[in-house]
Amino acid sequence: VQLQASGGGLVQAGGSLGLSCAASGRTFSNYVMAWFRQAPGKEREFVASIRDSVDNTYYADSVKGRFTISRDNAKNTVYLQMNNLKPEDTGVYYCAILGLKPQPTYGQGTLVTVSS
Repeated sequence: VQLQASGGGLVQAGGSLGLSCAASGRTFSNYVMAWFRQAPGKEREFVASIRDSVDNTYYADSVKGRFTISRDNAKNTVYLQMNNLKPEDTGVYYCAILGLKPQPTYGQGTLVTVSS
């Protein structure tokens, strides 16, 4: 099982970035996919999750209304569109599979830096 996240970068506050995460090794359409993030000096925290469609999503309060999670099961890929970014959104973003193991299965992260 491999998860490859991409799309991170440097953006000014108020800007947008889109992240993607390609999964390989098996079909993940039956699993919940999620994004987590870890800010410098802080613990990793939940950002958003999606079960089978955009009609079945869940967001952290801090990103609700600004971030949108989606997935393309045919491509085994999950996305995170981030709008109106804030400096406190800075961190390493990880995609994860929920339910494959007792704990989330994380991929390598991608760094998002939001300048003020």
